[in-house]
Amino acid sequence: MGEEEQEIRISNEFASIIVRKVRTRNGERLEIESPGLDLRIRLDALQMESIVWQKPEFFSELLANPLEARSGKR
Repeated sequence: MGEEEQEIRISNEFASIIVRKVRTRNGERLEIESPGLDLRIRLDALQMESIVWQKPEFFSELLANPLEARSGKR
């Protein structure tokens, strides 16, 4: 199995995701997929790095209203 074909599955009682590294014409991306919600996003290195800039409270706010975040209302 090649490097791009490997995937990591992470699950708990609330969510399940699949993470994989993919190559695009614009370079490598980390693809995060939520099979249960049929959602997927591809993030580049800068987008991934920006996640570590966030304080834990940022994620608490995202999780406080998950349907709002999904619909794009903010």
